[in-house]
Amino acid sequence: MSHTDPSPRPVLDVWCELQCPDCRTALGDVRALRDRFQDALDIRLRHFPLERHRHAHAAAQAAEEAIAQGRGWPFVEAVLERTEELGTRGEPVLMEVAGELGLDAEEMDTALVDGRHILIVDADQAEGRAIGVTGTPTYVIDGERLDGGKSQEGLRERVEEIAARLVAERS
Repeated sequence: MSHTDPSPRPVLDVWCELQCPDCRTALGDVRALRDRFQDALDIRLRHFPLERHRHAHAAAQAAEEAIAQGRGWPFVEAVLERTEELGTRGEPVLMEVAGELGLDAEEMDTALVDGRHILIVDADQAEGRAIGVTGTPTYVIDGERLDGGKSQEGLRERVEEIAARLVAERS
């Protein structure tokens, strides 16, 4: 009996930066999309650390370590809730959040020191630049780029509209 895999889930890439207040504002939208589509939509965190935020690159690496430890989104959300504090205090904030979520903070610290996730972060950033991402948050779904760094007005509705169509096409 042959089993054909259903077509893969539609993907929403969220280009994000963990020291960015606009990304914190966008959290509500990401949560709402996740609640509405559950497993039908693959929401992927993509990194786009900006030069002017000196802790953003470390935070992106820490997020990758949190993903490796199975708590990617909870970590991202918790760090975004503390963007100002991350800006002033830097990496200790990342370790505190890891500890609060029951992650292995020591392993996270080691990951930042040995740079094991740098390539992922840099590859994301390069891909983002290549497709025209200039700020965060930026959503990309079905080849359409929606820039939330300028205004988040109406963006969630647009993303929902596209996602709903893609999900319907696959069911």
